[in-house]
Amino acid sequence: MKLSVIIPVYNEVESLETIVKRVQDTKLAHEIVLVDDGSKDGTRDILKQWEGRKGLNIILHEKNQGKGAAVRTGMGAAQGDVLLIQDADLEYDPRDYPELLRPIEEGVADVVYGSRFLGRAHRVTMFWHLMANKLLTLFTNILYDTILTDMETGYKVFRKEVIAGMTIHANSFNFEPEFTAKILKRKYRIFEVPITFNPRDYSQGKKIKLHDAFEAVWALIKYRFVD
Repeated sequence: MKLSVIIPVYNEVESLETIVKRVQDTKLAHEIVLVDDGSKDGTRDILKQWEGRKGLNIILHEKNQGKGAAVRTGMGAAQGDVLLIQDADLEYDPRDYPELLRPIEEGVADVVYGSRFLGRAHRVTMFWHLMANKLLTLFTNILYDTILTDMETGYKVFRKEVIAGMTIHANSFNFEPEFTAKILKRKYRIFEVPITFNPRDYSQGKKIKLHDAFEAVWALIKYRFVD
């Protein structure tokens, strides 16, 4: 099984080298697909220095389009049998990869979500952000008759054939609800596993905003009835 780790990047000059090293240290990634989404803080300078390095596939968007656009580009370029989405901001820990991959390796899942709400260690912060995540997950469960605990998680792992023939339209953070809606409607086997979580706050560069929650609600409703 070959693993492609997709890292969408936008203005992450302070964390980029650390996250790539952490992914490499797992020794599980066949390739790391880094998609820079028009960074302006020096991130692109680092990526340009890495071009040609073994195991790194570096793609540069000419202008900022959003996380979903970067993930879509990464999925299109990935060569692995299994794809794993990894944020570049150090909120998620690559040391959780073995647990994320195990249900797929054992043949019991097609898709694995890393849940921030299943009891693993996490930083304590941002109550209202937590509530928004839980409400969006509840809305997902009601609309799609499922029992997810963390629809908005950034850790989504899946067999490449899951996205074969699937068109993702999202350019921004509404990638998460669109992808979730489409795999639920296709009846793929989904497992959740607990992950550690170290969220940053807005003073540290967190990018998701309140309007993204409303976009997520609309995406969940829309893709419940159309494909």
